[in-house]
Amino acid sequence: MTSPLPPLVAALEGTLIVSCQAYPGEPMRDPRTMAQVAAAVAEGGASAVRAQGLEDIRQVRAAVDVPVIGIWKDGEEGVFITPTLDHALAVIDAGADILALDATDRPRPDGRSLAETVEALRARSDIPLMADCDSADSARRAAELGIEIIGTTLAGYTPAREKTTGPDLALLGELAGTLPETSLLVAEGRVHTLEQATAARSAGARAVVVGTAITHPTSITRWFREAVTGA
Repeated sequence: MTSPLPPLVAALEGTLIVSCQAYPGEPMRDPRTMAQVAAAVAEGGASAVRAQGLEDIRQVRAAVDVPVIGIWKDGEEGVFITPTLDHALAVIDAGADILALDATDRPRPDGRSLAETVEALRARSDIPLMADCDSADSARRAAELGIEIIGTTLAGYTPAREKTTGPDLALLGELAGTLPETSLLVAEGRVHTLEQATAARSAGARAVVVGTAITHPTSITRWFREAVTGA
């Protein structure tokens, strides 16, 4: 049976996607380093990598054969994940295979609604989109707009939902089976253990994004340090 999803997105079904990002000021905050990290996780079996920033996207795209999900974080408050149409077009131009953007109902810096942004993007590119959502409502709205990948990326990071210790399994369960077949439900956010990744799949995620637990040694070291010193 032919999938209603674009082939690039359909290939992500049942797979692990790895987010390769470092925070400003950290030792690993270098596009060359992120490209090496991306190559390492691709070798380990990641079906796609998520990269942040235009130069990171360029260098990661050159370093791996798997799809690159590109974002551009600009700012720290409100909508800052690929916040405007101009940011989105720049991410596409940098070489992203899939464009991810904030899909919450919060005001966007350029005054466009999500629907207007998607319409403008569709007029200029056939690149698949990923919606970084914070609630069932924002996820369903994104799916209605035809966005191909629906992620729980922002669940717990806006007032829409309380922040869970691990991935928001309740949200995944609420969305599983209710989104159209033209949208792929992806768990992203606070997937820190093998058990949590498995639980996300069991809750209905059709793919899982892991970032910090694989690609952020500062955080991983902090977890182990607290465990050892607190023993």
